[in-house]
Amino acid sequence: MPNQHYYSKKPVTGHDRRELETELRGSKFRFISDAGVFSKSGVDYGSRVLIEALDIPSASHVLDVGCGYGPIGLSAAKMVKDGHVTMIDINSRAVELARENAKLNGIHNVTVLESDLFSAVEGKEFDVVLTNPPIRAGKETVHNIFEQAFKHLKDQGQLWVVIQKKQGSPSAKAKLESLFPQVEEVTKDKGYRIFKAVKYSS
Repeated sequence: MPNQHYYSKKPVTGHDRRELETELRGSKFRFISDAGVFSKSGVDYGSRVLIEALDIPSASHVLDVGCGYGPIGLSAAKMVKDGHVTMIDINSRAVELARENAKLNGIHNVTVLESDLFSAVEGKEFDVVLTNPPIRAGKETVHNIFEQAFKHLKDQGQLWVVIQKKQGSPSAKAKLESLFPQVEEVTKDKGYRIFKAVKYSS
């Protein structure tokens, strides 16, 4: 059933709440996850690689696209102590969990919004956009995220993306290069590629 996908607006899967304890970038986190959200049984490897690779200024205004229950956005919030992270997801269950997990970890410089792609942040600009895109939603959706990210970035703004080689990293990189003047592969690990795309070269 299509409603079972983690990128559905209202998951119909029965609840299966669980608490996860993990360490990300040297910080300990507790997360509540549930059925019907991405990577419910633990923080996925791609997200971990992205979190470890991030290098963002501490006063940045950050947008986490497809935040799930929150590991990337909440990790970023710890990095931008003088900034703010807006976390968006189409999945209402994921949004509720991300809000709960922000409180659980004592993280206050975040806003979590239910949003079909960028609809809830229309007209807003950010210093940094982060995404572990929903590959199973299809290439068109992933490329749309890149296009919208470009529009929502300030000058010199950065888009950070994690994508697996076997799930289309070459075409993702080509799409990024068609939009951004500067695209760099920051790191790769077990088939995961981290790309940083900068809106304007300095």
